[in-house]
Amino acid sequence: MRVMGVDPGLTRCGISMVEGGAGRTVRAIAVDVVRTPPELDLAQRLLRIADAAEDWMRAHRPEVVAIERVFAQHNVRTAMGTAQAGGVIALAAARRDIPVMFHTPSEVKAAVTGHGGADKKQVTAMVTRILGLAEPPKPADAADALALAICHCWRAPLIERMAAAEAQAERARRQYTQRLEQQRKAVRG
Repeated sequence: MRVMGVDPGLTRCGISMVEGGAGRTVRAIAVDVVRTPPELDLAQRLLRIADAAEDWMRAHRPEVVAIERVFAQHNVRTAMGTAQAGGVIALAAARRDIPVMFHTPSEVKAAVTGHGGADKKQVTAMVTRILGLAEPPKPADAADALALAICHCWRAPLIERMAAAEAQAERARRQYTQRLEQQRKAVRG
């Protein structure tokens, strides 16, 4: 599975591409950080991020895009910018019919380090180790983008099994409801 991991942000937006194989094997294909100057108009900053994401999607052809979900930040302005950057990337993926999955920071940290409260240094160290990189990816946004892609590669099978189980439960519920209705009609005669 080829996953594009995105650590959204207006000033620095981490983008990565990872190939997931059998079991928990993952291989880094590419990683970069898209930077936009704060003095640039917001719409132009978002356009630059969207253009970079579209270039990545065209060049690397991901099967899914994994974006960090904006969970909570103390600075509302930062949270808004992060959400907007993630939104334009999700839109670019949707235009190409590429599924988009959102993962919270704690899900990503737990998947990569085993602890949902890990700090950036721990995440970077584990990403470097998991991918067998010679050097830690810099800046942290690059490591976070790789961590998102790794997280999705490892969580996707569970997500698919959960969706299948939910669909099966819904079918069983509908069948039960239909049988109940048929029995009621038979009793009313």
